[in-house]
Amino acid sequence: NDFVYKDNFKDNIKNYKEITGQVDGEGRNLSNNPETSGRYHTDWLNMIYSRLKLARNLLQDDGVIFISIDDNEVMNLKKMCDEIFGEENCVGTVSWKNKYGAGAKTKGFIEVHEYILCYSKVEFKNIESVLSEDQIKVYDKNKDSKYESRGGFVTQPLMTNSLDDRENLQYSIEFNGEVIPPRKQWVWSKERLLEAIANDEVVFKKKNNGEYSVRAKVYLKDEGGRIRKGKPLSLLNGPFNQEGTKEVDDLLGPNVFSFPKPSALIKHFFGFTLNDEEDSSGVYLDFFAGSCASAQAVFELNKEDNGNRKIIMVQLPELIDNSDKKKKENKNTIKFLNENGLPVNLAEVSKERIRRAAAKIKEEKPEYEGDLGFKVFKLDSTNIKPWEVDFDLTERTLEDYISNIKSDRREEDVLYEILLKYGLDLTLPISERSIAGQKVFDIGMGALIICLADAISLEVVEGMAKLKEELNPEIMRVVFKDSGFKDDVVKTNAVQILKQAGIVDVRSL
Repeated sequence: NDFVYKDNFKDNIKNYKEITGQVDGEGRNLSNNPETSGRYHTDWLNMIYSRLKLARNLLQDDGVIFISIDDNEVMNLKKMCDEIFGEENCVGTVSWKNKYGAGAKTKGFIEVHEYILCYSKVEFKNIESVLSEDQIKVYDKNKDSKYESRGGFVTQPLMTNSLDDRENLQYSIEFNGEVIPPRKQWVWSKERLLEAIANDEVVFKKKNNGEYSVRAKVYLKDEGGRIRKGKPLSLLNGPFNQEGTKEVDDLLGPNVFSFPKPSALIKHFFGFTLNDEEDSSGVYLDFFAGSCASAQAVFELNKEDNGNRKIIMVQLPELIDNSDKKKKENKNTIKFLNENGLPVNLAEVSKERIRRAAAKIKEEKPEYEGDLGFKVFKLDSTNIKPWEVDFDLTERTLEDYISNIKSDRREEDVLYEILLKYGLDLTLPISERSIAGQKVFDIGMGALIICLADAISLEVVEGMAKLKEELNPEIMRVVFKDSGFKDDVVKTNAVQILKQAGIVDVRSL
């Protein structure tokens, strides 16, 4: 029930929550959306609208969004998504049976399901998913000599009335001495059909009226032995919430996190193939990360197919309520965070889940060499001091602006702000080098070189110039701290030295 409705990204979270009345003097959350509110649905829609607009902007053209929702807002959400994404871009709505039965206080229908809405940014051709156990059983009903290598098969018709007239698909074939014409035309070319017949991949069945039904065998596995994918079902029977609870209990301990989604559910959707393109290197964003089941799902998928999918998990550092009213409910969460020396907020639970899920994968598959790490970023103001002085300039004020980097910021903080302003990927490899005794950051094998040290000498600059020859990047950019040069002579000569080395993009903060 804890939402932030007024979107203002210019301030830090703590101050922003205080201004908007979402926390009391001790930092406890006050903002919620009770059902007794006269604007219950409006409040929720105001909160989710901006996030859906942002989600659409962030989506790649071939991307999709999945939204899990219960009965309370599903109809309102559907109308809003139709407006934002376009009604024609609704991929479908999945009914997910997420629990076994009802609670003791159920009065009406036993609600054992939720909904998952799926939208795309633009219309796409096709979507496929891993086959369910029930779907796999259908293939096992038909077996032939290839069963050991390719599993069972289902069949699909090779005659069609639906395609436009195409002369190369209008031909007759012979079978058992009989000529078989198409009903209108064939789905395949003659060469492809005859090759499939020779490979025993076509089924002929004579009907009572003397006509033939000609159908192609579609095997469970492709020729490489991989199980094929199929059209996803709009009805999911599990995985159940109880499985998600057990999963988190096994990782973090009993009752540390309430009502987590099972990672198998998210893994099912993240494993979809879009537009017939197998892609194991996408970016997966979860706006409401919670226990970070989405991160574990991506780790598991990467482990299975050696993929390089990346995750972005978003979670506010919401304080865990320790008031008398909520103390019993949150007792285990607070105890867990205290025992592990972590701050008492929800984001710390999220991060610890990722660490332990990664450790579990490494324990189960020691030979796995995929990336199981993550970086943590927090919303904050710029690292650069703004020029905000009044007319009563003092010596002390001027001294404060000799260095334009805020005193409580680390070099790494400034480094990532530079990456953001250059529009570079925050997951680029970053290495530290020592040149003439000064720390130099090498980002993306020479794509960007940053030195934020003090007393930069010509030896440091010359060492950076040599990196251009050593790493040979297509483009090398260099950033210094403006107050970091030993003197003005070094600063002037630095630009010329780098220019001679072919580095023309040189900037200082």
